[in-house]
Amino acid sequence: MIQLAGLTKSFGERVLLDGVTWQIDDRERVGLCGPNGAGKTTLLKMLAGLDEPDGGQVVTPAALTIGYLPQDGLAYAGRTVYDEVSLAFQPLLDIKAEMHAIEERLADPAASEADHESLLTRYSELQDRFRLGEGYSIDLRIATVLRGLGFQPDDAGRQTDTFSGGWQMRIALAKLLLGQPGLLLLDEPTNHLDLDARNWLEAYLGDYPHAVILVSHDRYFLDAVVTRIADLNLRTLTDYYGGYSDYLVERDARLDRLREAKRRQDEEVARVKQFVDRFRYQATKASQVQSRIKMLEKVVPIEVPPERKRIHFQFPAAPKSGRQALTLDHVRKAYGDTVVFRDLNLLIERGDRIAIVGPNGVGKSTMMRMLAGAEAPDEGARVEGHQMVLQYFAQDEAARLDPDLNVYETLVAGSPMDMVPAVRNILGGFLFSGDDVYKRAGVLSGGERTRLAVARMLLRPSNTLLLDEPTNHLDLDSKDVLLDALEDYGGTLIFVSHDRYFVERLATKIVEIQDGAAVVYPGTYEEFLWSKAQRDAAAGPKPAQERPRRSGPEDKLIRGRGSAKTPAADKSPSSPPSREEHKRLQADERRRDRERKARRARIDDLEARIAEREQAIKDLEATMASPGFYGDREAAQPVIDRHQALMWEVGSLMEQWESLQELAAAED
Repeated sequence: MIQLAGLTKSFGERVLLDGVTWQIDDRERVGLCGPNGAGKTTLLKMLAGLDEPDGGQVVTPAALTIGYLPQDGLAYAGRTVYDEVSLAFQPLLDIKAEMHAIEERLADPAASEADHESLLTRYSELQDRFRLGEGYSIDLRIATVLRGLGFQPDDAGRQTDTFSGGWQMRIALAKLLLGQPGLLLLDEPTNHLDLDARNWLEAYLGDYPHAVILVSHDRYFLDAVVTRIADLNLRTLTDYYGGYSDYLVERDARLDRLREAKRRQDEEVARVKQFVDRFRYQATKASQVQSRIKMLEKVVPIEVPPERKRIHFQFPAAPKSGRQALTLDHVRKAYGDTVVFRDLNLLIERGDRIAIVGPNGVGKSTMMRMLAGAEAPDEGARVEGHQMVLQYFAQDEAARLDPDLNVYETLVAGSPMDMVPAVRNILGGFLFSGDDVYKRAGVLSGGERTRLAVARMLLRPSNTLLLDEPTNHLDLDSKDVLLDALEDYGGTLIFVSHDRYFVERLATKIVEIQDGAAVVYPGTYEEFLWSKAQRDAAAGPKPAQERPRRSGPEDKLIRGRGSAKTPAADKSPSSPPSREEHKRLQADERRRDRERKARRARIDDLEARIAEREQAIKDLEATMASPGFYGDREAAQPVIDRHQALMWEVGSLMEQWESLQELAAAED
């Protein structure tokens, strides 16, 4: 469908693409990956016709339509949201306008019979084109996409210039999805989407009827959407079939083979050079020496990408906090007439790993600021636990860096002395190397400042971490550094993130913000989705929506209970799977293996927590059985209340354990 033929692109002496030949076919969904600065955005711009190659060409069919979503920078004004996104159907709207004009002319009694006949013929032709283009479902399609991307029904009538930059990008994405270009180019489409909108976009792109090329730092999104990864590295594109997880395995295996070939080549070149140096001046060996010199001149050195630096990091030690780390007690918060929280209660215990979820605008950042003490509630109280050492990473944390300090000084300032030797390793893990460490913070790009702010956070001691969107602007390697560190973090973790993979790996408890309250779901994000699905099913069937359906990672638990079919189930048994379907089936099997391991780990964790709480109950019961315990009712009441709370908690944990055991037994 579209080809790159000998494509070359450079900026000064830096070559991004060197004679690249590549192809993408219709309906393929390709993830474009590679290290920062490799040229991914530049390649998308060349495919979109916004940038010219230095050599070679981009070959496209004459009728191909191309839609491009940049990372940011788009803004709309002068129209309502509905009017703006409806421009995606401009040809159909033009047909509709002409049909209305013909209807008015047909109603004119002065029109001649010949004109009347010609108008009816033209009207019939336009009506057929309008119907074939699904013009009668324009309103439904617009409402479906806007709802999927998180817009409320009233937002369709609002002026576009009243929306923030992130919502402006959602408007741009809605226009592209509705227009359905033959080649859809998306540069970080999930940057401005919450988890619900990301889940919806995964399903939509999974059934998109044309070709898609996307750049994303969200590995879960890539695994759910793409069927091929194109790795841009060393000035060329290398294809890997399957999702992002498959790509990682195959890429590492290929790099191992490449490094081994490089090692053998270096050894052979060294051996030949040694022969030349030894016999260069011996006449009897002259012909052999010349032969080997010519052989060396013909050797094309094998180029190996620089090894990606992986660091192992542990947070600096901090004192252990009390059992109750943070509490919000009957909190109310409002901004003018807008009430964000009313009678909010939340207990955070030591060791909790909580993900706060909910659509954009429901108050996640407001809750984080109140938990951090950066903003006081209008009513109610925020209570800190004993010996709590809190660290808060705000969304605008990068803007708080001292612009006069350089990168190295920023990390050293405020860090414990015993962590200073780890500064260089941390900087390398977040892509600061060489002279980069001497750049002033004030001259760094937005992404670099975010990486620096995250790195600074890792070096400061705490036993309670509050992180509000820490993964924004982080590439996949930097996310891995942060994720590995947080997985080993021994304190209490509360975070907001729109990265599904990040939430899946870290959270053991989900707090959903809705209707001014916080609803706590013990368990992982996947279990939270399953719980919501069961609740929605119990509430009764919903009206049918024009939403694409695809078997994706968010449906794994539902699939396991027999409510959805895999793509292979729709094929005839005698029809062998295609290469793409075979890869997808392999990826599904690997995902199911990961799911089983995650469930087993969750069961083990629940058993440990149940045992711990049952022991605590026994200890409390021993205290309650001691003589004279009930003599001082005021002193006894907290022990009684704690005993009752633990009993309820054990009951809840046992219910989760039984549910997971049933799922495991059903799969076995």
